[in-house]
Amino acid sequence: MRLAAGPVSTEVLLKTRLFSVERREYAGAEGVCGFTREVVVHPGAVVILPLLNAGRIVMIHNVRHGVGRELLELPAGTLEPDEVPIVTAGRELVEETGYRASRLDPLAEFFMSPGILSERMHAFIAQDLTWVGQALEVGEHIRTEIVDIPTVRAWMRDGRIEDAKTLAALGVYFARMTAVD
Repeated sequence: MRLAAGPVSTEVLLKTRLFSVERREYAGAEGVCGFTREVVVHPGAVVILPLLNAGRIVMIHNVRHGVGRELLELPAGTLEPDEVPIVTAGRELVEETGYRASRLDPLAEFFMSPGILSERMHAFIAQDLTWVGQALEVGEHIRTEIVDIPTVRAWMRDGRIEDAKTLAALGVYFARMTAVD
């Protein structure tokens, strides 16, 4: 179901380089009071599932200051203004893993936390990878690990992988693999 009408007013509470926080006022249905929501407005992002031959996946260990530790993830990144997701995916794959893909195929699209966040995540499968060297941005602390599929599945089951975008992308990929098997 879609909203019948957008917000009747919007106030920007915070504006940062990557996102903003808005307070949005909505009119209620006939005879019902209106309501307010605070929303993190985000330009969108990508997550990439880099596949090497012999059923191996390039994972990253990424220091995440928001949770105060290193997480095991798939590479990902935020869309630049007017950038299409597949371009972001190619750029972020090289930056974070050091691999360039000859093929980037769409896997899925999903919302990260739609109760408070507008971010739409675009997932891609990267194949035919060539090593070109990592190009980390200032402040990024990322190391790669090449992991076989059975190990990745085990890490999903035992909770070692805690990152939502990684779990979602891998879950869709493995569900499709199972449907083909």
